[in-house]
Amino acid sequence: MKVIVDAMGGDKGPSVVVKGVVDTFLEKRSKIKEVLLVGREEVLLSELNKYQEYNLPIQVVNASEVITMEESPALAVRSKKDSSMVVAMNLLREKKADALISPGNTGAVMTSALFILGRIKGVSRPGITTLIPTNKGMSVLLDVGANVDCKPKHLAQFALMGHVYAKYILGIKDPSVGLLSIGEEEGKGNILTNDTYRLLKKSSINFIGNVEGRDIINGQVDVIVCDGFVGNTILKFAESLIEMIMEFLKREISKSLGQKLGAFLLKPAFKNLKKRLDHQEYGGAPLLGIKGNCLICHGSSTSKSIQSALKMASILIEQKVDIHIEEIIKEHSGVFN
Repeated sequence: MKVIVDAMGGDKGPSVVVKGVVDTFLEKRSKIKEVLLVGREEVLLSELNKYQEYNLPIQVVNASEVITMEESPALAVRSKKDSSMVVAMNLLREKKADALISPGNTGAVMTSALFILGRIKGVSRPGITTLIPTNKGMSVLLDVGANVDCKPKHLAQFALMGHVYAKYILGIKDPSVGLLSIGEEEGKGNILTNDTYRLLKKSSINFIGNVEGRDIINGQVDVIVCDGFVGNTILKFAESLIEMIMEFLKREISKSLGQKLGAFLLKPAFKNLKKRLDHQEYGGAPLLGIKGNCLICHGSSTSKSIQSALKMASILIEQKVDIHIEEIIKEHSGVFN
């Protein structure tokens, strides 16, 4: 099992990415046998020299250019052929590894994946998926940013891909799938959700109908389907809400000695809560529907985030998620037309 890592794209620089890769191997629990670090060779070798005593299975692949967060995705991918992201995508296309991880420009990751890897046969649009902690465990949310404007067929295919992801990554035998809308009843919502509802009723998956925003956190369904505009808004709101709650807790705890003592006694519970709500624990967000395993990490990823993404990559490879998506798309080839 081999994974490619774009080491240059993140906000925090390559040192954080390299540390995440190194820590993964030092833990000695990963099923990944080798990592290809892609980026400016002199920079990456300098970072790896800090860990040279460990003799780790990390290979550096030189790429002289970097696609920044501010650049136009399509223009950057076309003009920067020797960027770490484009070089990494070409390595994946050439089957030099089994998966790719990038903390770079999300739009550029998606654009390069489409241009270089291509879509799975029958997939209209790839979708970015993520895991959301709920009262009942974890739920899958997609799309969270790949497609801000969607057609009913796109959402219907997201539902199929989300079904596969929940089944093989979360281990749910028959995942329930809900369409995010403004009411549970059929007919509630806009033209897009109503038309998507009619398509999903014809599918073979466990589609339970519309779900509302409150149902996401309640764990009402295993998979929540929406367009990328709505999904990304939910994701960013959830991240900021969690940060606000943790900050409120800190302020309340510091108000009196009694509260500080109570917090000390509850420290294990607070630690578990923080871990459960920490986006760094959930790895990268897979770009589903392309030919290959590709994970997009948060731009501000830490070494811990990279570790989590590597773990998720190994699961995607092991569970053959891309193959199962191809199968379910083929099964529904005439259903959504």
